[in-house]
Amino acid sequence: MSNPTRTSELSSVERTALAGEWLGAAVRFPAGPALANDVEGVLVDESLSLYYVRVAGRSRTLRIPKHGVEGSILLGGRELPLRGDTLRVRPEDRTKRLLAGGPRRFR
Repeated sequence: MSNPTRTSELSSVERTALAGEWLGAAVRFPAGPALANDVEGVLVDESLSLYYVRVAGRSRTLRIPKHGVEGSILLGGRELPLRGDTLRVRPEDRTKRLLAGGPRRFR
């Protein structure tokens, strides 16, 4: 199944910023089909298919599925779009995929 959102849709500045380290960055996800409520907090971890966000006033981190979620992340003083479907890749492969603008699977 093809992925409708490709890394080629990101500008080179966005790809470079998103390829770096972003744990500890502020994130915001508006309510939508993937989320019932708005979420705003700090990204504390990520996996292949989940973001882990610490929200002020909550003792547990929220697990937000990457599939179908769109939001924004604050990196280097700039707010960048964060598209979960584009970033559904292992965190350790994110750098290679985003900088190369390559396919989701590596051969």
